[in-house]
Order: sequence, then structure tokens, then C-alpha cells
Amino acid sequence: MIQLLIKTSGYIDAFTDGFGKRISWLLLPMAILMFSVVIFRYGLNLGSIALQESVLYLHALVFMGASAFTLKNDEHVRVDVLYRRMSPVQKAWIDLTGTLLFLFPVCIFITFVSIRYVSSAWAMQETSTEPGGLPGVFLLKSLIFLLSGTLLLQGLSEIIKNILILTGVTPSPTFLKDSHYNG
Repeated sequence: MIQLLIKTSGYIDAFTDGFGKRISWLLLPMAILMFSVVIFRYGLNLGSIALQESVLYLHALVFMGASAFTLKNDEHVRVDVLYRRMSPVQKAWIDLTGTLLFLFPVCIFITFVSIRYVSSAWAMQETSTEPGGLPGVFLLKSLIFLLSGTLLLQGLSEIIKNILILTGVTPSPTFLKDSHYNG
């Protein structure tokens, strides 16, 4: 059973890493587009709603797509004054409790309250309200499910790692590599 948990967490982490790294490459075109918007608007006195909305879409995709990657790499904002001084077991208790009491309920809530919102956008194939805007607003709204789905999946991996720490199981030196628990 322990090996199954370790493999499951490893597969989830590998997926999250790969997806997060691929998503991060969207920052380059986003920066180029934003630079172009500024040059066109202030240098050439030309505007493009579609170009501006493209930046918005890419930003949403990066933010929502990389949230699980950020969770996996322990890069979310936290008040570290007490946490950094805690033992790995104490950190595991805090993280397990936070995942079960906050992350999972919030992700499940976001998913359920968004079903009607996203469904109606798909039903009408919602487009931008701006003249010359992008037609895929329904796709943008669908990113809400990407956010909650990937966070729930990575949360499961974090729960597995915390349970293994709390039960005293240290699966391998690489399992918790680069983890905030080893220090």
C-alpha cells in the first residue's frame, strides 16, 4: 500500500511539474504581446482590443494553470515566522490540516459554484463584449476547472506526502527532494 501511495504521489508530482513548466513558457509570448500593446498604443497611437485580451487570456492561463505547480514547489505565500522553525512532523501536520480544511473545500466550492457560470458561457459560445475582442470567453471561463482540478490533484499528492511523514515512512532520498519538510 505504501508503495502505491508513493507511486501515486510521484506520478501526480511529475504531471504537475511537466504541466507547470510548459505553462511557464507562455510568459514569454505574454510579455512580447504586452510590450507590443504598449508600443502600438503609445508609440504609434494604435489600439487593439484583441491584442489586449490576448494578454489577459495568457495571464489567466499562466495563473490558473501554474497554481498546482506553485503548490507543489511550496511557493505560495505563507506567514513563515513560526512555520520555518518547525520540525518536519509539525510542518506536515500544519500542511495536512490546511489541505483538508482549506484547499479541498475551497476547490470543491469553486468547482460547484462555477458549473452554471461556465456551462452558460459554453451554451451561448460567449464572446467578448468589446468590438474587436476575442471570441473565446467561454474557453477563458473554463480555466476555472483547470485551476480547481489541478489544485485538487496536487493537494492529493501533498496529503500523501504528509501522511508518509507523519507515519515515519521515508520512502527514498529523492521523494522529498527540494521539499520544505527536510529542513
